[in-house]
Amino acid sequence: MASTSMIGQDVRLALPPPASEPALALELIELELSLDGFATEQDGFSEAVRRAAKALEGEFLFDLPASGLAEDCQRIAALRIPEANGNGMKIVFALLDGDGTGIRVEDPSAETTGLKNFADSFVGVLERMQ
Repeated sequence: MASTSMIGQDVRLALPPPASEPALALELIELELSLDGFATEQDGFSEAVRRAAKALEGEFLFDLPASGLAEDCQRIAALRIPEANGNGMKIVFALLDGDGTGIRVEDPSAETTGLKNFADSFVGVLERMQ
C-alpha cells in the first residue's frame, strides 16, 4: 500500500494487486480468513480445514501429501465450497505450507488439474452413495 501524509494525517491508498497476482475470489478470501489463526493447532491441518469448510457451509473432501504438486507445500486438502454468486459449489484447495505453520487457499491450477479431476470424481461417488 502506498502512504501519503496530508496535514499530519496518514492516508493509505489502496492499490490493486500486481498483474502477476490475480485477485482472490470472495469465497477464497472467506476461507482464508477462517483459517487465519491456524498456527499448528493440536488437532492439525485436516481438522482446521474441515471446520473452516463447515463454517462456509462447504464440504471437506480429503487431504493428502502434496508430493510436489505445489511449491512450498506439505499437504493439500480438497474442499467444495459455495460459489460467491450462489450458483452451486466449486472445488478449491487448502495448502499447508512447507513449515507447517500456515495455510493458503487456491483455485485449481494447471499443476493441480489432475487432483481437481480426482476431487470431482470423488464428489460424484459420494453423491451416488447417498
